[in-house]
Amino acid sequence: MTSLHKDKIAVRLQQLPPLPQAVTELLASFAQEDVDVDKLARQISHDQAITARVLRVANSSFYGLQSKVGTIQEAVVVLGFRAVRSMVLAVGMNSTFRTDQCRGFDAEIYQRHCVGTSLAAWGLAEMAGCNRDLAFTAGLLHDIGQLALASNFPVEYAKALEYQRQHDCFIVVAERDVLGVDHTQVGGMLAETWHFPATLHQAVSEHHEPAAAKADSIANLIHVADVTAHALDFSRLQEDMVMPLDPVAWERVGGDWLALRQALPQIEKGFAETCQSLML
Repeated sequence: MTSLHKDKIAVRLQQLPPLPQAVTELLASFAQEDVDVDKLARQISHDQAITARVLRVANSSFYGLQSKVGTIQEAVVVLGFRAVRSMVLAVGMNSTFRTDQCRGFDAEIYQRHCVGTSLAAWGLAEMAGCNRDLAFTAGLLHDIGQLALASNFPVEYAKALEYQRQHDCFIVVAERDVLGVDHTQVGGMLAETWHFPATLHQAVSEHHEPAAAKADSIANLIHVADVTAHALDFSRLQEDMVMPLDPVAWERVGGDWLALRQALPQIEKGFAETCQSLML
């Protein structure tokens, strides 16, 4: 089997190109009490690629706007800064990676699952007592360690993907067996490299072992949202497996089956509309 030493991964992550300035500024805003929203909106607007994708999402039927928004500033006014920040962070970080050299990695399946997880987290955030926009961002980014592995170690990660198919196991099992690390560990290393706020660090590094996380960790919600997205078959992957729902995480987020059942139609509707806007 191929083993990836953590030091080798750390060195490669340090060599990644810097995040777009708009993304860096938005990450820093999580720790600021007084955020200059107008300044940040102008900063985002300077990045045309990010702006175009964010406006496409903002104008999707999911948000139900009566009229289209044409600028980041308008999107902030109509949708709120937190919602726009979530979109920019996800678009800006995911666009940093190229996975086309990794055989067996399907970027569209990855994106569909992350969108599904983000909307499940958004739909269940109230039950969990979590900010919806933060939950949405955490869901979008929860598997970013997979992107880091597929783009920076394409040959090695392709072997893990093939192992998963051959052994019909969960991806984290294949990663650990083949690489000696999994995407939550790599996601945590990336979160440190890019100075994620603590909440998002928890989401990417703890969602597969939420019982080991703190009781108030957002990883509990992201775990439940992750399971929900798999159960609803958002990735459209024929051999997709639904991971067991951790009972500790479920209780920590409220453990209300009725609330989950009531949220499902909205989650599924939002998923269909968002994927349509992103052409997934």
